[in-house]
Amino acid sequence: MAPVVTSVSPAQGAPAGGTSVIITGSGFTGATQVRFGPNGTTFVIVSDTLITAKSPAGTGTVQVTVTAPTGTSNQNVLFTYTTAQAPALSSLSPASGPTSGGNTVTLTGTNLSGATVVLFGPNPATILTNTATQITVVAPAGTPSSVAVTVTTAGGTSNALTYTYVAAPAPVLSSLSPTSGPTSGGNTVTLTGSNLSGATSVKFGANPATILTNTATQITVLAPGGSPSSVAVTVTTAGGTSNAVTYTYNSTPVPSLSSLNPTSGPTAGGNTVTLTGSNLSGATSVKFGANPATILTNTATQVTVIAPAGPPSSVNVTVTTASGTSNPLPYFYIAAPTVSDLSTHLGPAIGGNTVTVFGSNLTLTSAVNFGANPATGLNVISDNQLTVTAPAGSGTVVVTVTTPGGTSTAATGNPYYTYLGAPVLTGLTPSHGSDLGGDAIVLGGGNLTYTDAVTFGGVPASFATISDSQVVATSPGGAPGTVNVVAHTPAGNSNALPYVYVPS
Repeated sequence: MAPVVTSVSPAQGAPAGGTSVIITGSGFTGATQVRFGPNGTTFVIVSDTLITAKSPAGTGTVQVTVTAPTGTSNQNVLFTYTTAQAPALSSLSPASGPTSGGNTVTLTGTNLSGATVVLFGPNPATILTNTATQITVVAPAGTPSSVAVTVTTAGGTSNALTYTYVAAPAPVLSSLSPTSGPTSGGNTVTLTGSNLSGATSVKFGANPATILTNTATQITVLAPGGSPSSVAVTVTTAGGTSNAVTYTYNSTPVPSLSSLNPTSGPTAGGNTVTLTGSNLSGATSVKFGANPATILTNTATQVTVIAPAGPPSSVNVTVTTASGTSNPLPYFYIAAPTVSDLSTHLGPAIGGNTVTVFGSNLTLTSAVNFGANPATGLNVISDNQLTVTAPAGSGTVVVTVTTPGGTSTAATGNPYYTYLGAPVLTGLTPSHGSDLGGDAIVLGGGNLTYTDAVTFGGVPASFATISDSQVVATSPGGAPGTVNVVAHTPAGNSNALPYVYVPS
């Protein structure tokens, strides 16, 4: 049967000829001639159904025919000569790639619009984008060699630029971590080596692993299940299959966690946490969320660690041994408390008064200290407020709050509390006055700076504090006779001194 031509691509080209044309059909094996109208041309038989040819010079619209020992095709498949400008290439980027192809190559030049084919040697590339000055393609596969890259448009076929197919190096494995795991699989294994990019398969024996991440030097995978034994782990890329590294499936039970103590801690970490459970021997990792803890001690039933830092949140704590990773238990990172203010900031040296503490993150308060002395009577009202009974003390101290999130500092707010000595009166000048009141009376004594009340026989008097040892009061009116004068501060009442009202 004579050859059959079903299509040509492109179906047009420059009158000068030279356009790369792909001819499709059947019966091409042994073809002896390809003609564009009356003019023959050079051609390459790619297969029984595909021929690539260069259009000869010509004009108008002509029939394309293929001649073989069995005859000449007679289908009305046409090629049109057009005066459109021929494309021209100036650069390729990149100018090389793997023999497997599949990489993106950018062709830059002029008159590239309407590209119908981009050839890498005899092989067509997949066109992704196309403008007058740029074409992006997916490179086809090829053998290790340099090939000519050309673009064909209605104006003809461009000049050729060289593209080199490079054989990818075979992957090499240097280590696994961990090197063993449970027969159930599902644990994360890190493979380290070189030339690992583009891994298409990681196998544990005959079983494929699930690839999680992949770089040139490292792959992380989820190990498949397996029977208790040692198996060869290999990586396959376009460059081939790597050497084998041994991984052992253990029949020992997976670790199990039953409790944490404590179950919460500061965002800064650094606190010691005890994990209790079973099958915990040989722990290789303890993680708080994604962050590894520092292992201090390790037995079959208990692991103690230093917690890593973490943001305020709940995270899962797990233990990993050679047999796998345990069930998770929740651990809560708690923000450190703050103290912004007190009510009151003053009190007696003997303590015993109620102080309200304002701040944040106070809900889990376990202790409140006035300097080094612990307060009593702790009552948490809200996350922002609590009350305590002040301990005895002296001077000005910082009030701190302690929670599982840590202890507050004096960095912000006004957490200062001042202990006051009880007020003492030593004399009244004068010690008598008119029963009508209105006399200026000087109260002498000590610890009077914070005086907040002066009474004459229980009647409040107006006053002004002059110094720690002197207060001037204006006597209120009173019945003739003797009354007690008392000064009051946040530390309590002073002793009483007699004052005599004289009849007017």
